[in-house]
Amino acid sequence: MQRARIRVSSCFRQSSTNFRARNCISSRHLSIQSRPPLSVPYNTGQPTHETRPHYLPTAGNITPAISAIEYYNRRLELAKKMPARSVAILVGSDVKYSSGSVFYDFQQNTDLYYMTGWLEPNSVAIIEKLKDNGDEEDVQLHMLVPAKNRQTELWEGERSGLQGAYDYFNADLVEDIDKARPYIEQLLSRNDHVFWDDKSATGSKGVSANVASRFSSFFSIGDSNSNSDSIAGIIRKSKLSVHPLSGKIAEQRSVKSLAEIKVMHVAAQISSRAINKAMAKVGSDSPIYTEKTLAKYLDYQFVKGGCDKQAYIPVVASGKNALTIHYTRNDDLLYRDEMVFVDAGGKLGGYCADISRTWPNTPAGFTDPQRDIYEAVLNTNRKCIDMCDESRDVSLHDIHEFSVKSLLEELKNLTGFQGITSQDVSRTLYPHYIGHHLGLDLHDIPSVSRFKKLVEGNVITIEPGLYIPQDDKWPKHYQGIGVRVEDDIVVGKTNDEIINLSSGCVKEVADIESLISSGSTTTPGIDEELVVLDI
Repeated sequence: MQRARIRVSSCFRQSSTNFRARNCISSRHLSIQSRPPLSVPYNTGQPTHETRPHYLPTAGNITPAISAIEYYNRRLELAKKMPARSVAILVGSDVKYSSGSVFYDFQQNTDLYYMTGWLEPNSVAIIEKLKDNGDEEDVQLHMLVPAKNRQTELWEGERSGLQGAYDYFNADLVEDIDKARPYIEQLLSRNDHVFWDDKSATGSKGVSANVASRFSSFFSIGDSNSNSDSIAGIIRKSKLSVHPLSGKIAEQRSVKSLAEIKVMHVAAQISSRAINKAMAKVGSDSPIYTEKTLAKYLDYQFVKGGCDKQAYIPVVASGKNALTIHYTRNDDLLYRDEMVFVDAGGKLGGYCADISRTWPNTPAGFTDPQRDIYEAVLNTNRKCIDMCDESRDVSLHDIHEFSVKSLLEELKNLTGFQGITSQDVSRTLYPHYIGHHLGLDLHDIPSVSRFKKLVEGNVITIEPGLYIPQDDKWPKHYQGIGVRVEDDIVVGKTNDEIINLSSGCVKEVADIESLISSGSTTTPGIDEELVVLDI
């Protein structure tokens, strides 16, 4: 059953055309001496300006730097791609369990998050387009979420509930997720088209097999023979015209807004500082001796600097371990005569940073062979970044092809590589791609073709690398060296408008050697804990 509009209690509430400001309290300067009284009637299941003003100091923002109006406009933009009498169904993620009652860190369906900012499990967002006359009132957001439940919240923490979905996330209509089946059936009965992604043919990667819940059983789409009780069955029973959804959202997600770029810039800045501090540990009074300690040191520095968590399991590889592209064992020692390779980044407000750096694990700096390989990669990194503007009319694949040629030319300048071929580079020495889109997912929007021309606002990684096998086909003094230099790049309209989000992370040879020999960083405030996240 559809629910009538609920009384508004938040500082900002989305109307169809504008925001209405209320008496919101600015929280730029916070005291941690004692907890202030709650300014709203109830807590929520995720941070809001009213409940966590240090994390969301700007009233009207649903997530860091992203306002309610931006989320609203994203839904309007999607609706423009849908015919009248359509619904787009976004099924949120369930909690995943590793063993028994031990659960993994919750990861929301990023498409649902992109459209709503909602970070709680067992939820569904439905965007309905009633008419096709361009009127904003003809697009409605339905949210089906878990109701507040005192017993559940005693064990699992606060929920935003139905009223929270209305007050803070600007749902037009809300319903208890336990009533999802009749609600969706009624919604489909008055529409002609449904946009959603039926993964029944490939299997669901969502619900843990050892968790029985009404949500997971109802929305389980892993069984292609699922009965009419599943969401796939309800849609099939409805006889509506079904269209894929993720590709349409990917088109939007591929071009980042100014607010998104700001969040990603902060995530990259925090991550850059953390990696700089890790480099400086080499020449400090307390160097790091193991890969696993360095991995945890970076994780700690990401969070201390202001990120929510690390964006992915990092690669921390000493010496020949770097020859494994995705080496995540991180269980070896950091030997002083080898280089350290790190691929790591923090996540902030759902947005990822992704940075790779390589440095000598001795204050003495690079050996000649290490410097040769490193500079070959660094020079290619610089040249590829210089291609990241719309006026060049290039695709990610074009940049990759260029990176192979550049690395080939760089290697031919080194003794022992004169007979090298392009196939040697692309198949053996540089077996991965130049980069990928970056955003809410580490490898963002994979459905967008690598051959699609880059446009202003795309955010991509540029990450050339060289990995010299321990094989006598290659010069002995270069064997076992693995190097990657990766930056996060915002594609500009012109060359002057390219933004390197990770430019604060040291990568020039002289700067790296200065940092590791000094044993400390001099960036103001680099050792402070970020308490107020004011982007």
